[in-house]
Amino acid sequence: MKKALIILLAVVLASLQLVQAQQGKMAAMRNKVPDAYDFWLYAPNEYYDYPDDLFPVIIFLHGQSLCGRDMNRSLKYGVMEAISMGRHVEAMVITPQNPGGSWNPEKISNILDWVIDHYRVDPCKVYVLGMSLGGYGTMDFVGTYPEKVTAAMALCGGCTLKDVQGLGRVPFWIIHGTADEAIPISQSKRVVEELKEAGNDRLLRYDWLPGVNHGRPARIFYLAQTYEWFSMHDKERNPYHVNRRITISLDDMNNAYKGLNTRGNAVDRVSNLEP
Repeated sequence: MKKALIILLAVVLASLQLVQAQQGKMAAMRNKVPDAYDFWLYAPNEYYDYPDDLFPVIIFLHGQSLCGRDMNRSLKYGVMEAISMGRHVEAMVITPQNPGGSWNPEKISNILDWVIDHYRVDPCKVYVLGMSLGGYGTMDFVGTYPEKVTAAMALCGGCTLKDVQGLGRVPFWIIHGTADEAIPISQSKRVVEELKEAGNDRLLRYDWLPGVNHGRPARIFYLAQTYEWFSMHDKERNPYHVNRRITISLDDMNNAYKGLNTRGNAVDRVSNLEP
C-alpha cells in the first residue's frame, strides 16, 4: 500500500510539472520597435492551438526597483512571474523594460501598435496593469491614450498628467494601501477626486486597503480575480461598463500564492515568437 501511494504521488507531481511546463512561450524583443523600450512578449499555448483567433493583450509596467538594462529584472515580480508559477492567463503579455526614469507613454504606445501589427491581438481587449512607478506609468499611458485601452488597474501609484480626465474614459481600478510610506495614498486620491469633481467617475473603481504597505499589493498580480476582472471588459461589446462584482480582499491577497508553484517553471523561453 505504501509503495502504491508513493507511485501515485510521483505521478501526480509529474503531472503538475507537466502542466507547469505548458503555459506558453516568451521571447526577449530587443531593438524591435523604434523609439520604444525593449520588452518581453509572451504567448499562451492557446495562441498556437487556435490560429484563427484574436487574443487579448496585457501590458505590465514594473516599479522603480526593477529598472535597468538587464531585461531579466522585469521578470522578478508581476504578470510574467505569476504565469511562470502556474497562473493561467489566456492573453498575450507585453512586459517592457524601463531603463530608468518615468514611464514614457509614447514608447509604450509604439510597442502596443507594433504588437497589434505583427500578432493576432484583439485591439478591443487591451489591458494595462502596473504598480508603484508602474502605477504612475499605467495612469499616464491610459490618460494619454484612452482610446487604445479597454480596462486598466493601477496599484499604489499616481499620475503625472496635469489633466487626468482621459482616465475617466476607461474602466479603471485604483488600489492603494493606507499605510504606504513609499508613495502616499494621497497620490491616488488626487486622481479620484479630480475625476469625481468633473463628474467623470462612472467607470472608476477604487479601494483603499487599511493598514497595507507599499509592497503588499504586488500579490494582486498572482490572483485569478485580477485577470477575470480584465476579461469582463470588451471595448466592442460593452465599452461603457465597469465590472464591480469581482472583488479583491485582504484575505485574497493573503492567499495569493496558494496553489501556485513558487519555483516557477511554466514558461518556455524562445529566441523568437511566431506571429
